Parts: sequence; structure tokens; C-alpha cells
Amino acid sequence: MYPRSCDTFVVLSPLTKGNVVIFGKNSDRPQSEVQEVILVKDRVREPILKCTYISIDESVNPINNVILSKPAWMWGAEMGANDKNVVIGNEAVWTNNNEGEGDARQKRLLGMDLVRLGLERGNSAEEALDIITDLLEKYGQGGPCSEFDDSHFYHNSFLIADSKEAWVLETSGKLWAAERIANGFRNISNGLTIRTKIDKHSENLFEIAEKMSYWDGKGKFDFTSSFSSGGDEQRQAAGEKLLSQLTANNSFEVKDMFTILRHKESCICRGVEDTFPTQGSQVSSLSSGGVNVHWFTATPDPSVSYFKPFVFTENAVASPYTVSPKEPKREHQLYSLHSKYVLRSNNQKITKVLQDVEEECLNQISTFLQDGKDSKSLKNIDELFKTCVEMEVKLYG
Repeated sequence: MYPRSCDTFVVLSPLTKGNVVIFGKNSDRPQSEVQEVILVKDRVREPILKCTYISIDESVNPINNVILSKPAWMWGAEMGANDKNVVIGNEAVWTNNNEGEGDARQKRLLGMDLVRLGLERGNSAEEALDIITDLLEKYGQGGPCSEFDDSHFYHNSFLIADSKEAWVLETSGKLWAAERIANGFRNISNGLTIRTKIDKHSENLFEIAEKMSYWDGKGKFDFTSSFSSGGDEQRQAAGEKLLSQLTANNSFEVKDMFTILRHKESCICRGVEDTFPTQGSQVSSLSSGGVNVHWFTATPDPSVSYFKPFVFTENAVASPYTVSPKEPKREHQLYSLHSKYVLRSNNQKITKVLQDVEEECLNQISTFLQDGKDSKSLKNIDELFKTCVEMEVKLYG
């Protein structure tokens, strides 16, 4: 039985309020694995870049600043954003292409490494897609995706978005297909979803699939039918239903994405008692002409966490309280306090206060976006995430 883990969503115009693009992801990971939120600014380019398991050629171009929600033990990230308004999340998928270059047991690039590399190097959604697929074809994907479980490995799918469009990228070993999403909504869970609408693909994909006997060469090529070995169709359908319901009035907004990520009945949101709990969550609002806001919980189970906003500015900072120490448990301060006062005590009063603070943050961001950007307000935005984290830490005493 494959782990039921992770969902990623995107909603585009004309379904959103203000015609922004809204992205959301829950990162479901092994129990007790800490997910940190870090800001990487002005990273020095090394001659050779060490990723989680392997080293690769460093980028010859400038590297974007990125904010990442990532398992503390690895180099890569489950999800994140860059200062060019690109966001990416990845999902585990399982395919029938598991030998040679498709053998995910071999230590290559993790899907999470590819997320970070796409953000560090991509200045648009499509450019990030091209960077990820080039790296996939050059280095391959694979290796244990858990620090303590060598049997946890898989291929990957990705949802990549910017303020204009989104792309779904699905892979099987070094083979891949991508679908462009120009409007409406889209979600991915833990299975292949790209059928016959393929806007980009790996070289000679159809011929290779036929040669490997994954496709009979008749009719229109279907990526999912050719390569899928199963997925969580029930959760995929539940996510699609929620998106359909919440976009019905063409006014979908950030708090609607919060609602989806907090949905327990569908297993989109999973508590810490689960074998694969939701360890971190991200929602991003992307605007081609305005301010882009990225919201992170930095704590498990979004139904009892609060989303804290971050905006890329010239002097933007994150928070030391969401950066994991280099020690065995890797619990950063916010994670530790949240576990003690919310998760273990089931303190509904604190949860209510957190969500009231979140509502106030939503109102303040809305006011800021309406009023415009002067030097004083931008200074307040510089430390927005840091201030929100500190407010939560103080609440815990």
C-alpha cells in the first residue's frame, strides 16, 4: 500500500478574486520528520553543487532568492517560492518503469532537489519546467525520500505556477510529460493525471514507450495509461470536488485555499497521529501587477496551525525560529512549542486564537494591497513573516 500523502492545487482566472493565481500544497511526510521554513538569499555559487545525495554542475546564471518549506535533513524542498514569483510543489508517484534509469532506489536527484533547483534557477513557470526536465534527463531521479526508511522511494510529479500560468509535470524515470494550465483549476495527488493533452514531453517519448511495451502505438498516446502503476484516485477526486465547489462564484481567494488544505474528511489534511501527517503547508497568491504573498504554517496539521505571510522585498527576512538546529531531532523552536501547546495538549482555545490572528493577517494584507506601497509600509512588510512567527512564539509563553 502506497502512503497516502500530499496534494497540490492551483486556481487561475477567471475563477479567482482579482484574477490572481492561487497555489496551495500540503506536505505529508513521515511521522516526527520536522519541516523547516528557510529563506535563502544571495546564495554563493559553488564550482560543484552538493544536493541531497549527489553533486551536480552549478548554475552559470544568477541564483534566485528562495523561501522553502523543506524536510530539515535534506537539501531539497517539498515546496517553495522564489523572488521571480514562481512557486513549485511536488508529489510522489509510482510508475511501471522501475529498472535501469527508472530504478528509484538509486541515489540520484530527489524530486525535492528538483523543486529547489527549479526555484533557484527558473524565472518563470515554463523556464522552471525546462530546467527541471533538463536536470532530470541529465542526472535522473531516485534515492530514499526518508531519512530513516530506505524503502521509501518514488518518481515525482510537480505543479509549477507563476502569475500567468501553471504547468503540471509528471515523470517516470527520465521520461516525462507536461500539461499547460492557462485558466480554471487543477490539482495533483499521488498518481499520474496527464492523459492525452501533452504540451511538452521528453524526446522520443512515444517511440520509447512503444519500444518498452508500455504503449501499443495505436490511437492517441495516453501518458497515465502507459506509465501509471496506481495512485490515490479517491483523494484526487475529493480535491477536484472541493475546488469545483469553492470556485463556483468566480471569487476564489487565499482563505478558500486554506479551507481546502484543512479538509480532514478527504484526508487532504492529516493529523500527527497519522503515519504520514501533514508536516507543513503553503499557500501563495501570485499577481502579475501587484504584490505576491506566500503563506506558510511551518508547523504540522494546518487545521490547528496558522498561516503566516511572507513577501519578497529587497530587505526581506524570515525567522530563526523556523530554522532547524543541526541535532538529531531537528526540532526548530516554533515546531517544538506548537507540538507542546497545540498538538499534544489539543488546546482548542489556542487554536482559536491562532486562527483569529490569521484572519487579522488576511485583513491587513488586503488593506496593504489596496492602499499601495509606500516606504513605511514596505519596511513593515520586510519583517512580516518574522513578526508573525514571534507573535505565535509569545502566545505559547
